[in-house]
Amino acid sequence: MPVCFYMDVHVPQAVSDQLRRRGVDVLTAIEDQARRLEDVALLERARELGRVVFTQDIRFKVLAEQWQREGRPFAGLVFAHQLRLTLGQLVAELELIAKASEPNEWSGAIVHLPM
Repeated sequence: MPVCFYMDVHVPQAVSDQLRRRGVDVLTAIEDQARRLEDVALLERARELGRVVFTQDIRFKVLAEQWQREGRPFAGLVFAHQLRLTLGQLVAELELIAKASEPNEWSGAIVHLPM
């Protein structure tokens, strides 16, 4: 079963659109009517849905790291700094994650892109 993503509100729509064109299952926080939810609620929502969060928000990554230290369950998080990857590189890395790994491998994991 491929990895499904939950996109934070700050992720450019073009990333989600390109991933979908490549067959990756993506749900954005905006589509999920969660635009105004705090990061804690978004991380919990993604866990409930079994989706790995993708964010470019450093505070969101810090929250996930705190949950990781505390042993709090979450479905996984992928972080990429906004200035380190082009949109094309970002899409390629996320597509690889989605198609080459399994959701259970991501439980409680945090990965920084580029890999």
